[in-house]
Amino acid sequence: MSLVKEIQVKVIPSKIANDFVIKNHYSGKVVNNSQLHFGCFLGGALHGVMSFGPSINKKGTIRLVKDTKWNDFIELNRLAFDQFLPKYSESRCISIAIKLIKKNAPHIKWIISFADGTQCGDGGIYRASGFSLVGIVKNTALRLNPTTNKLIHVIQAHHLKIAKEFRTWKPCTGYQLKYIYLIDKKCIINVPILPFSKIYEIGAGMYKGKKVSSQEERQTARVV
Repeated sequence: MSLVKEIQVKVIPSKIANDFVIKNHYSGKVVNNSQLHFGCFLGGALHGVMSFGPSINKKGTIRLVKDTKWNDFIELNRLAFDQFLPKYSESRCISIAIKLIKKNAPHIKWIISFADGTQCGDGGIYRASGFSLVGIVKNTALRLNPTTNKLIHVIQAHHLKIAKEFRTWKPCTGYQLKYIYLIDKKCIINVPILPFSKIYEIGAGMYKGKKVSSQEERQTARVV
């Protein structure tokens, strides 16, 4: 049996999930409003975490799918795996997590997630997991604080009440990509669904923080 099929996915406490994310996610940060955490285990050891929670920009996001009610959707806001698990582990774990959400939280109709094409990757794992690409924009949301040399997101800047200062900082070079997965297949996405080829047409392809072409990405052992 393939080791991928031996992976177990189950709900874990936030403390365990957050510690793993801080250690293994490229940003080194957790999303504070994450409420649902899945751990991915092989041989009894934790090798991956998927954290879900309310969308940070709920008012803007709710309009992406027709007739969505306030609590009909959730955001996959952290996806962190170490290098132990075999190829295709991430897509299998996402698939299991979606099935568990569908069974235990039937009011959730769809999932949104974002790929950071300025530091990490263009979302190949989401494409492999059946997500639809609904947005590619040049990054303006993530900027480097020249004083602390730390990256700050526009929403974080708003909460810290430094939005005016934030706008003077230089944005990170790259793109932000937006993906949607419809758990309820009767739902209708309100915005155009983009072909995946669009990513490479505009030069937004990225793998592990490096620009890649479509051909190069297919040759990698693991896409994120």
